[in-house]
Amino acid sequence: MQKKLLTVQDISCIGQCSLTVAMPIISSYGIETCILPSAILSTHTGGFKGKFTFRDLTDDFPEIIRHWTENAIRFDALYTGYIGNAKQFEYINIIKNTLMAEGAPIIIDPAMGDNGRLYTGFDLEFAGKMAEYVSGSDYALPNITEAAFMLGAEFKTEYDEDYILSICRGMRDIGAKNTILTGVSFEPELLGIAAYNGETDTVEYRFEKRIPVNMHGTGDIFASAFAGALLGGRTAVDAASEAAVFVGRSIINTLDQPDHFYGANFESVIANKDKH
Repeated sequence: MQKKLLTVQDISCIGQCSLTVAMPIISSYGIETCILPSAILSTHTGGFKGKFTFRDLTDDFPEIIRHWTENAIRFDALYTGYIGNAKQFEYINIIKNTLMAEGAPIIIDPAMGDNGRLYTGFDLEFAGKMAEYVSGSDYALPNITEAAFMLGAEFKTEYDEDYILSICRGMRDIGAKNTILTGVSFEPELLGIAAYNGETDTVEYRFEKRIPVNMHGTGDIFASAFAGALLGGRTAVDAASEAAVFVGRSIINTLDQPDHFYGANFESVIANKDKH
């Protein structure tokens, strides 16, 4: 039977990120992808001229949940990304407690920062709320910046395996059962993930050749591919490794498009998925 995943994050009308990334990528794994938009933005928050529009959809959540409950809708997995309003955590927790099938994995990408800084509109109070929310996850997918802010830990650009393990254990201590820490690098030419199993207290690393460019939305591509691969039957480590490869191919496919500054060309990866 086809699995049904619910993803909660924003719609950025232009800029390949959030729901415009999640829906096609997860669907490409054969997963029915249902959505609960957290907000609608004219573009994502980086790189475009002028002030982006932002419409918060928090007030729509209660009635949407009521209607789903009335129809006895159940989901086989929950994946959340960019949440623009901490009030939405309360409603998502209701969904987690009432509308999920037994054993449904909870995948949380705490999308709120990178490169040692929080995104526009977020502060330390929000990071604390995110830490509380992540406590209900089966799989937390932070980058090092997001994990450091949630834990109140020092953000480092140079580190060793002990630092990564301490971050992963910190995530476990705030309630994340497993953590896939992204943006991990011990060598300049390699970039990858640290997959931490909270039950066994062990870390597995997977690295790919670093592509020396920064592109918007790659975290969303990673999280979406991870969710799709995980529900498709991969182990968490294999799903994370597959997602990292997916991101790398998306970036490579964008390098010859100088006007494509706002995201990564993941569509061509989907189109050629069966050829790899």
